[in-house]
Amino acid sequence: MLRRRLNRLLGGDERRVDSRTIYVGLRPCPATEAFIPPKFCDNRIVSSKYTVWNFLPKNLFEQFRRIANFYFLIIFLVQVIVDTPTSPVTSGLPLFFVITVTAIKQGYEDWLRHKADNEVNKYLVTVLEDGRRIRKESEKIKVGDVVEVVEDETFPCDLILLQSSRDDDTCFVTTASLDGESNHKTHYTVPDTEKDLESLNATIECEQPQPDLYKYVGRMHIYKNDQEPAVRSLGPENLLLKGATLKNTQKISGVAVYTGMETKMALNYQGKSQKRSAVEKSINAFLLVYLCILVSKALVCTTLKYVWQSKPGQDEPWYNQKTQREKDTNLYLKMFTDFLSFMVLFNFIIPVSMYVTVEMQKFLGSFFITWDKDFFDPEIQEGALVNTSDLNEELGQVEYVFTDKTGTLTQNNMEFIECCIDGFQYKYRDADSELDGFCVTDGPVSKLQHYPGKEREELFLRALCLCHTVQVKESTDQGQGQGDGLMDQVDGLGLDGELARPEEQRGFIASSPDEVALVKGAMRYGFTFLGLESKNMKILNRNNDVEVYELLHVLNFDPVRRRMSVIVRSKSGDALLFCKGADSSIFPRVRQEEVERIRMHVERNATEGYRTLCVAYKKLSAEEYAQADAGLREARLALQDREEKLMAVYNQVETGMSLIGATAVEDRLQEEAAETMEALQGAGIKVWVLTGDKMETAKSTCYACRLFQRNTELLELTVRTLEDGGRKREERLHELLLDYHKRAVQDAPPAKAGVTRSWSTSNQDYGFIIDGASLSMIFNSSPDSNSSRYKSLLLQICQNCTAVLCCRMAPLQKAQVMKMVKNSKGGPITLSIGDGANDVSMILEAHVGIGIKGKEGRQAVRNSDYAIPKLKHLKKLLLAHGHLYYVRIAHLVQYFFYKNLCFILPQFLYQFFCGYSQQPLYDAAYLTMYNICFTSMPILAYSLLEQHICMEVLLDNATLYREIAKNAMLRWGPFLNWTLLGVFHGLLFFFGVRYLFSNPALQDNGQVFGNWSYGTIVFTVLVFTVTLKLALDTRHWTWINHFVIWGSLAFYVFFSFFWGGIIWPFLRQQRLYFVFANMLSSVSAWLVIILLILLSLLPDILLVVLRKPRGPHARQKKPVESSVGGPQSPRSSATPLLMRTLSDESNTVI
Repeated sequence: MLRRRLNRLLGGDERRVDSRTIYVGLRPCPATEAFIPPKFCDNRIVSSKYTVWNFLPKNLFEQFRRIANFYFLIIFLVQVIVDTPTSPVTSGLPLFFVITVTAIKQGYEDWLRHKADNEVNKYLVTVLEDGRRIRKESEKIKVGDVVEVVEDETFPCDLILLQSSRDDDTCFVTTASLDGESNHKTHYTVPDTEKDLESLNATIECEQPQPDLYKYVGRMHIYKNDQEPAVRSLGPENLLLKGATLKNTQKISGVAVYTGMETKMALNYQGKSQKRSAVEKSINAFLLVYLCILVSKALVCTTLKYVWQSKPGQDEPWYNQKTQREKDTNLYLKMFTDFLSFMVLFNFIIPVSMYVTVEMQKFLGSFFITWDKDFFDPEIQEGALVNTSDLNEELGQVEYVFTDKTGTLTQNNMEFIECCIDGFQYKYRDADSELDGFCVTDGPVSKLQHYPGKEREELFLRALCLCHTVQVKESTDQGQGQGDGLMDQVDGLGLDGELARPEEQRGFIASSPDEVALVKGAMRYGFTFLGLESKNMKILNRNNDVEVYELLHVLNFDPVRRRMSVIVRSKSGDALLFCKGADSSIFPRVRQEEVERIRMHVERNATEGYRTLCVAYKKLSAEEYAQADAGLREARLALQDREEKLMAVYNQVETGMSLIGATAVEDRLQEEAAETMEALQGAGIKVWVLTGDKMETAKSTCYACRLFQRNTELLELTVRTLEDGGRKREERLHELLLDYHKRAVQDAPPAKAGVTRSWSTSNQDYGFIIDGASLSMIFNSSPDSNSSRYKSLLLQICQNCTAVLCCRMAPLQKAQVMKMVKNSKGGPITLSIGDGANDVSMILEAHVGIGIKGKEGRQAVRNSDYAIPKLKHLKKLLLAHGHLYYVRIAHLVQYFFYKNLCFILPQFLYQFFCGYSQQPLYDAAYLTMYNICFTSMPILAYSLLEQHICMEVLLDNATLYREIAKNAMLRWGPFLNWTLLGVFHGLLFFFGVRYLFSNPALQDNGQVFGNWSYGTIVFTVLVFTVTLKLALDTRHWTWINHFVIWGSLAFYVFFSFFWGGIIWPFLRQQRLYFVFANMLSSVSAWLVIILLILLSLLPDILLVVLRKPRGPHARQKKPVESSVGGPQSPRSSATPLLMRTLSDESNTVI
């Protein structure tokens, strides 16, 4: 990494030029030239954050960026340097503990990343060198090496395909871990390359590394025996990407063109940065406020000290003469050291132990996610996994969810549901029903329409068997196991669990999963596709006769045409065109009288969430075929505008067709996917779907998941809509953005406060669809254009839509969209969820990243903050666990500031009565133990176990999630309430005890109580009040709560007796010797302690008793009724809080 950066600085980086030249096999071309190998980066992958050398400085720097850690470091140094009232141990020890625990935790997490990197880098691969096959570690591959990969292996770097074991010079790969598509893609070898790669002399000239997975431009110069070098163009169909897997091909050989961190996969990988929660930012803001309070207290005391000492006789009384050294000390230096001493004395107002408690709460709290039995998936025998416990509370603050589609929302498992032929609906029942498995379930649209004959049915089934790019899976010995049940789009299924016939036990591979579903659908009704052999397609029909068709041309699918066709020649010599595609692209190209018979079925299937395709055919005359054949051949040889010329020929051939029927295919959703999405939207969370898949597929999934409803108006910004107007894309983009902005933002009624757009009473819900190409135009538009304006318009449109679908996206684009929303006004909390390596950038960019333990490898899980087995578990993770985590930690933070203000305010007030002499009110043991022992365990138990609303109610009522949205419990309002409560309690403790001490002779024998007795009474009232205040706030009592609350109070009493009842040899002065025992011997002290505790807690008790349930609490009554199943007793909502906390436990809703 360092070498590469130096190269760039010194101008030695190859990125200065637009292309790179690669020598195949690292041999000079032509062979007579001197060969100087160009320098490219090695093949190492680095995802870790630290090294052995930089761990300590880098980690310490990151930790001391925390304002509290830095503050305590300064206080510790002051205590070491300046003579202060308290020992350096009081702040140094907790700080050392926090820093050490955090460093160990982060070091362990990075060690796991190092381990994962080594697994990839040390993986053995086969490299061809000097005619020999050499096994070497993946990290040692160099650009130009010829690498051999066998079936089911992953490509170790980006390769250009030179040789394949298949006869047709192709190979099949799956890119599930890159773009989420688990279907097979066909890649082609470079034409005219030598069969013997050892004798191949060639160079490759190609573009510099760039992250777009779907783009590659290059050319190959092949040198042969003093002839002119042959030049062959290279495109994405020749490029095998690192991370993709070889399928259905025994082995291939390819030359490495991009390695290591320059591969397309690595360029789509976002570096892992430290994520910080919104709660931590709130803590930092509150700390600044308390720091200001601390400084102002120290300034007031320092000023008043010197004002008081300026009076005659106060600075140097007769009984306390100054030494010569004190007299010689500079006045301003003395004032500064006094100021620092007051800072140290009051420094306990900043709760150092809060960070320790928060770290422990996050770490221990994460186990509840791991232990939750509802997250256990019996299929993979695993539960949830927590990789980062720092973000538990963020799960309760999510405003946007960005989800992948393939493998996350869907299982990517297509199933043929039904079809319609000439207006009759056919649904598969079983093999014994009439018409060889067909079952007529609908009558025709028109009574005059006759039932379609057998010939029409067979034509439809032949179309399904021929109009596709499916290939039959070659039988291999290891074919049956194939990846723990994952066969990508290689299916070898029998019929609904029945014993399948041998010809039905065949596997299919295709570029689209629904093509496999259609071929298998035809197979159910007696027509079996046997495979493609040297351009001949073979079909086994119902009579078990083999029909052979010569494949003449494939008119490939593209998103603009939204259809694909094949031209075949039958045995009788007829040229037939079979076409299938979306209804919108097929209906205008067939006879209109045929359309009405089928339209009703197509629309009904679409509303049910099925993927629909229409099937048409056309018999071509000899002249029509000759013209089409010539046009296609000419267009495919064109170097300029090849796509446009092919499109013109396609459109010319695909006209005047006859509509046969339509199909309905179901892309099975993940379990409870629709319910989960509905619950998230009910919680006020916006859901965006980011996928690399086609728009039609993704759109139907959004309908099936109920993200788009039937009444949702879709705003589409894709290549198709940009080309509709016939103008420049840039102009059309500007026009569409302004139009959509007017409809979705300007003309929309304003949303009510606190209600998200999708749940407001607007007349029209909008859904937004955008593709990767349009996003590139918006993000990468030239600086002189309105790039930032486009982004702003896009963001406003999306924020006013109920759901957003982004399709055909590169992984890095997912991260860009995420960043755009994350950095928008208000800084919304974002969550991303995915299951493949293509989702890693998105997972790392979001505030919270969730990986699904799917079938596409574990890259997403390794890079996520949390991992769950299924999408359905997201509902409980956010609505129950997230809600409770946030409420718990918000209460913990506010409570810590409150109890430390109660603790230190009497110390501040005491300075007014002790001549500002920095005299501590409390003993050093009490100062050290207050936050560590006496009050830490009850709040830790509360922050781990509290359930102010039980989980069942939270899951049943998603709207409860909205009540804590936007950091509601850590805003300035609640913070001010807690601060005022702390001030009230602090004043009451100090002046209540001072009133008692108006006559300090409180014992029967007339003995006077001193200043340590005063401080001990205040401290006793303090400890009991803050602990009982937490008991009042507890709704969910367990034996642990009882043990720590009453145990902490008992420990305080025991410690005070023990500490003051023994003469400790290591103490120079024994301030509390028998003070506590003497204090308890006074009835007046008992009375004041009890009265002050009751007076302090009285406002809390009265507030709960007298307050009627209103606002959010009134809305919570209904959820409880519905979840219990009957009306709730009125007593439950009116019971005083103190009584209720001891009886009603977790299902109490106040």
